[in-house]
Amino acid sequence: MSVQVISFGCRLNTVESEMSKKLAEEAGLDGAVIVNTCAVTAEAVRQARQAIRKARREHPGAKIIVTGCAAQIEPGTFAGMIEADYVIGNAEKTNAATFLDIAGGALARVKVNDIASVRETAQHMVAGFGGRARAYVEVQNGCDHRCTFCVIPYGRGPSRSVPAGEVVHRIRGLAGQGYREVVLTGVDLTSYGADLPGEMTLGRLVRSILKLVPELPRLRLSSIDTIEADPALIAAFAEEERLMPHLHLSLQSGDNLILKRMKRRHSREDAIGFCQTMRELRPGMVFGADLIAGFPTEDEAMFANTLRLADECGLSFMHIFPFSARSKTPAARMPQLERVLVRERAARLRGKASERLTAHLEDQRDKVFDVLMERGRLGRTPGFTEMEIAGERANQGAIVRARATGLANSRLIGERLSP
Repeated sequence: MSVQVISFGCRLNTVESEMSKKLAEEAGLDGAVIVNTCAVTAEAVRQARQAIRKARREHPGAKIIVTGCAAQIEPGTFAGMIEADYVIGNAEKTNAATFLDIAGGALARVKVNDIASVRETAQHMVAGFGGRARAYVEVQNGCDHRCTFCVIPYGRGPSRSVPAGEVVHRIRGLAGQGYREVVLTGVDLTSYGADLPGEMTLGRLVRSILKLVPELPRLRLSSIDTIEADPALIAAFAEEERLMPHLHLSLQSGDNLILKRMKRRHSREDAIGFCQTMRELRPGMVFGADLIAGFPTEDEAMFANTLRLADECGLSFMHIFPFSARSKTPAARMPQLERVLVRERAARLRGKASERLTAHLEDQRDKVFDVLMERGRLGRTPGFTEMEIAGERANQGAIVRARATGLANSRLIGERLSP
């Protein structure tokens, strides 16, 4: 029986879940269940606790190993659960010795070290997975910023980067294994390189990958912070067709006063200007964004600015988070909004998200795309829009040329074109 992983939260957590699973299997922990938690909201922690209880009911004899950001930040919460056999930190979950010690009965029930003390460049963090379509490569971890709502720095530690040579080496290997697309991931991806010797940046890393791995058809980035985008990165989007025209932006709010209270480093004008510039440089650029509804002190006019930002930035994909006060954060000590109002504003933002997605899909109608097939008849365009292609199924990882003929179920419907 293989190791089972239950993963919550961001794409980076999903990448690390695969790493933990591989290490646990190599250690001989057959049948174990790893619960990789998220701490971004109180609801995420609640869901993790619920999953741990369910895992124990369904796997009464299995070792239940709890890790991730919530376990790192509040290990006592999970140590107090009788269903959990081990509670390990974020640094420990990618360390082979952790799982070997569990298998040998040598690990303490709770092992969560001080994540703020982690300083290594984390070459072990580079990993890939994703079927035969795309691989995800973790090139950065941690965050040196202190947004007032965010507990993630307490779970991830300081920013640290994987050396560019290691990244290129791994991506070359993934391309050789048949992966057609690689996605670079990190907690604060645009801070990449600040801790490395020389003047390495995310843009320079992207340029190096595209130059040194010419056999890789597609390179994609995960979430970025617009204010940190370096000139080389912006130029790469303008000049490199193999760099996919899609970015997910960490925006959080569209109101300048709320952004200041969040301790964000950009203004609404910065966000709008970035999107306009990128579209001028790369026509067809597609944007997604994270947005928080109901931040403390947010009034109706401030919320309206966030609603308008979705249109002014031309967002196609929106991830909506109702504000959730997290302990240790300054925002938890600010005047809170009533929960019913927070939920109502989140619902309105989701309505705007649905409206923006429909507008995006309509705009894609009749256009021709090279679609990376993920499963069955479903694939993704370069702009990361899902498309269902009529006709015979293509192999996973194949790149199929198709025309968008319509839309249904929040995705494009397409017809395959002759090669």
